[in-house]
Amino acid sequence: MSEISKDKASRLLKKRGSVSSVSSPDIKMKEIRSRAKDSVSTVSYVDEPTHHDDASRPAVHMENTYQLGPDRCFPVDAVNHILKDVLTNYLQEEKYEPELCRQMTKTIAEVVKARVKDLMIPRYKLVVIIHIGQLNNQSLHIGSRCLWDDANDTFASFVFRNTSLFALATVYAVYLE
Repeated sequence: MSEISKDKASRLLKKRGSVSSVSSPDIKMKEIRSRAKDSVSTVSYVDEPTHHDDASRPAVHMENTYQLGPDRCFPVDAVNHILKDVLTNYLQEEKYEPELCRQMTKTIAEVVKARVKDLMIPRYKLVVIIHIGQLNNQSLHIGSRCLWDDANDTFASFVFRNTSLFALATVYAVYLE
C-alpha cells in the first residue's frame, strides 16, 4: 500500500474519531476477504506506542480544597445589568423574523456567557437561556425547575420588549464544589 493511501486512511480515521487497538503494534493494515461475494474490506489501525514512558512525564498531584462554599456570592445585580445591556443593544431596533431571531438567540447567549465569564467568578457553572418571540397580544408563561443548593446556586433574569418582539434572558449559576 502506498504512503499516500496510508496517510489518507489515517486522516479518515482521525476525522471520524474512531481508533482501534491491536495486540501486535507492527500490524498496520489487514485485509479481510468475504466468502460470499469475494469482496475486499480494508481495516486500518492507528499506530500505538509499544510502551508508555511514565518517567519522562512527572505525575501531577492534586490536593483537595475542602471548600464547600464560594468565597464570594454570585453578583446577580451585575449579571442583570449585563442582560439588560446586551438585550437592549441587540434587539432595540429589530423586527420579529423567525430565522433572524433563531440566530440572534445563539449570538446573544454567547455574548452574555462571555461577558459573565469576564466577571471571573470562580467555581460557578453557567447556563444561559434566551427566548425570543413575537409580541402579538398573546399570553405566554415560561417556567423552569432546577435541582440545586439554595445557599449557593442562583439565577438572574431580564425581560425585554419592543414594538414587535419580546425576549427573556436567564442565566443560571450553579456552584461547583
